[in-house]
Amino acid sequence: MPAATKKSATADQLLQAAVGAVPGGASRPGQEAMVAAIDKAIREREHLLVQAGTGTGKSLAYLTPSLLVDGPVVVSTATLALQNQLVEHDLPRLAAAVEPVLGRKPTFAVLKGRHHYLCMAKMEHADEEEPTDTLFDDAPPKATQWLGEAGRLGKQIQRLQAWAEKTKTGDRDELDPGVDDTAWRQVSMPARDCVGAQRCPYGPECFAEASRARAREADLVVTNHSLLAVDMLAERHIVPPHKLLVIDEAHELADRVSSASQAELTPDAIERSSRRARTLIPPAAAESLAEAADALTVGLAETPAGRITGGLPELLQQAVTLTESATRAGLTAIGDIKSDDPDPVRKQQAKAALDDLNDTAQRLLEESAFDVAWVEKSDTGSGRRALVVAPLSVAGTLAQGLYTDRTVVATSATLTLGGRFDTVARSLGLPAASPVPTARPGEPISAETPAVSGDGWTSLDVGSPFDYPKQGILYVAAHLPRPQMSGLPAAAGEELVKLVETLGGRTLGLFSSRRAATQAAELLRARTDLPILLQGEESLPVLVRRFKEDKASCLFGVMSLWQGVDVPGDSCQLVVIDRLPFPRPDEPLAAARAAAVDANGGSGFASVSVPIAAVRLAQGVGRLIRSTGDKGVVAVLDSRLETARGYGAFLRKSLPPFWYTTRPDVALGALQRLSGK
Repeated sequence: MPAATKKSATADQLLQAAVGAVPGGASRPGQEAMVAAIDKAIREREHLLVQAGTGTGKSLAYLTPSLLVDGPVVVSTATLALQNQLVEHDLPRLAAAVEPVLGRKPTFAVLKGRHHYLCMAKMEHADEEEPTDTLFDDAPPKATQWLGEAGRLGKQIQRLQAWAEKTKTGDRDELDPGVDDTAWRQVSMPARDCVGAQRCPYGPECFAEASRARAREADLVVTNHSLLAVDMLAERHIVPPHKLLVIDEAHELADRVSSASQAELTPDAIERSSRRARTLIPPAAAESLAEAADALTVGLAETPAGRITGGLPELLQQAVTLTESATRAGLTAIGDIKSDDPDPVRKQQAKAALDDLNDTAQRLLEESAFDVAWVEKSDTGSGRRALVVAPLSVAGTLAQGLYTDRTVVATSATLTLGGRFDTVARSLGLPAASPVPTARPGEPISAETPAVSGDGWTSLDVGSPFDYPKQGILYVAAHLPRPQMSGLPAAAGEELVKLVETLGGRTLGLFSSRRAATQAAELLRARTDLPILLQGEESLPVLVRRFKEDKASCLFGVMSLWQGVDVPGDSCQLVVIDRLPFPRPDEPLAAARAAAVDANGGSGFASVSVPIAAVRLAQGVGRLIRSTGDKGVVAVLDSRLETARGYGAFLRKSLPPFWYTTRPDVALGALQRLSGK
């Protein structure tokens, strides 16, 4: 049955009011087509995938038809930063602009996980928390350093206590200046540790509960993929009931659901649970937990990092069995939480910690064919080791939990791979469909643009307002040798120097490994006088700001830069990618998923590795053109993008339609002209 909508205005009228509120503002063809498609999907209760290139204005395109839906509409974003952009900038402007058309001002609210809010029950005992629960996990080796950390922690908690007396929301993002994660953990409550408003002595004052109450009353609720994933796994008990769900940056949703479904065992976690529970369980149970932690320490030390196949090794099997038995005994000793318990919050924390460990241990012992297990060892010097388990696929979880009783609109600039929606649709739990009609620069886009239909869903690519063939060049250095080892090959380094020197900086270098990025930075620093900014040497926001401000600078980094940098204008006119971003062979989930496809007679490389590379590559290439006035060159120093049969063409079809060349003189000539020399 079609969803009920308000008839006092049309989606297009709301869009025109929104864009008209900006001086010189006007809607764009792709924006209008997206509004029409979403409006139709809402009315016909059909799920919709929309690829909207950078610059389309997709936020307004999905927000305006959402205002016509009765009851809350939920918008899920990939990151808290995008969530804040909507709540602090886009939605206030939109609400004011459409008020004359709707006859009322729409309301909106933000919904975050409980751990983002101050917990008054935790705050009451913040000064009593043992340092072992927070500082020993990452404690500096020297006692004087530890004392310095403890003193700094105490000062931050005092500031949090003062803030608690005046804050109205308890939202961590409103605390300025902020505090570090160690301090915040002392005053926030993860959802698993919460006893619930009914049993908590501070239930009526709970900031997290208040945020949920505001969300239930709002027209638009903005949340993030991580909380949406937890909501699905919790059988939809967190996000308020709604008829329309909009998923922005939808290409990231499956990974967030995988992360939410992932669990791990560490010796530190077992020891922490023992400390939390020690006043609630008999000494024998506490001793069993200590033995389990010791056994896991030995098992992890004796097992190489990487995916576990053929069952848990004997030492890990013994450690996990001990953990399951010890945590079960601890849970039995604690028993149920009763209304007359003197400290229900601490009892719930102890019980939740043991419960999580017990569930994870049972899951590992089951050795399900639908799970992947691996040993993770930190290479940063912290010595952290973990036994991790995650689902082989989350497509089934999404198929069952995402689409029932609501219309889903999924949008991103990266939804078609190889010119089709099939791969992303399958990852989101939808059946595949036919090739997608794609709007190219100069082609008309309208509400009548044909859409591709699947089973219960349609799709549409509205293109981009950018004229990619005129604004940018995709240069593939096909003459370079095929990359064979990690790091930056000498020939690729020489090519990089030529490109950067010709332009005179203004370069974003996206590298497949930290080693390659470091080698590139060292090479450019030795061969040029240009300011070279390297990820890790300063905080990322500082580096990006300096890159924007200094046009002679270059910014080099790894995967977080591939989709986290927005530098329009002439500060970024060259994007260099050292090699195709295939998953590494030691990425356990990707390797397991590829092996499963191979075992069923398919090609794991084609079905798993190539699509992962396509999404990453499209995100990286998309850093170049961020506005209609941008011009520049994307240089890929991996000849396989041109020479590899099959997947090379697939990857190129997944990218914006830049003018394409493999000739170095053409790329260098374009950079020379851009340099103005």
